[in-house]
Amino acid sequence: MMNINMISGCVASGRERTIMLIHGMWSRPDVWANFQHYFEDRGYRVVTPILRHRCSGGDTHPHPDLGTTSLLDYAADLEADIRKLDEPPFIIGHSMGGLLTQMLAARGLLRAGVLLASAHCGPIVAINSCVARIFASTMLRRRFWEKPQLPSYRTMRWGVLNGCSEEEAVKLYTQLIPESGRALAEIAFNYLDPHRASLIRREEINCPLLFLTGRHDRITSPVLAKRNAEYIGAMARFELLPGHAHWLPSEDGWQKIAERAALFLEHEAARIAAEVQMKTGTPERAPARRWALPA
Repeated sequence: MMNINMISGCVASGRERTIMLIHGMWSRPDVWANFQHYFEDRGYRVVTPILRHRCSGGDTHPHPDLGTTSLLDYAADLEADIRKLDEPPFIIGHSMGGLLTQMLAARGLLRAGVLLASAHCGPIVAINSCVARIFASTMLRRRFWEKPQLPSYRTMRWGVLNGCSEEEAVKLYTQLIPESGRALAEIAFNYLDPHRASLIRREEINCPLLFLTGRHDRITSPVLAKRNAEYIGAMARFELLPGHAHWLPSEDGWQKIAERAALFLEHEAARIAAEVQMKTGTPERAPARRWALPA
């Protein structure tokens, strides 16, 4: 089970709101430092989970079971911690964390979500030259889906950290840790996965989702993100971010991205949900199971 760090603040209306920030591949919660402070200042209780088999300190040695950890393992841990809250939270997910946000939305576990540079869900297929270049050395390893993986700095600088300065990219790379080979395979080859871990059934999405993707993102391309949003349907919106690439929580201009996320969560999401409900005539679904109060 993952550890959770909670930071509380006061809301002007007197009602506490909760937002969960889910990191992506190769990351830990420190990737959210900017967003965490931003939403704390807006009065949110901020929850920053660390995904399974990651150390919270400076240790970068992979856990022996990390290589075979599934997206379903990550999602199960997140669900368990969400159910300890007194209400469904808002969620912002980055990269693989965006895909996990979609998985949690399909389980009825959030009020609304913002997906930054989100990995695509199944059944969408992603095969392009940029992704192939980023993961070529990884996928040439024997049984890579059973091993932790972390591309070289040169590869990450070109394909993932290309929106950062050289100095910032070097600093960020030293903070990255290996990722599950199985989770990578479940995303990249979802059509071959017998468990269909990344499959989202769009009819199960009952909350608004905003996809924000950088124009220069090479690992989760705008084309795929737009296709993902279109697959989700009426509850989803897609917006392109000029001047940005993949590492949106840390790139210059992150403040405007945080502001856009807050605007969507606080004002636009409820309107979108009401419009969809009015058009379809279907009542809003309740969470799948009763919420447990925090211990």
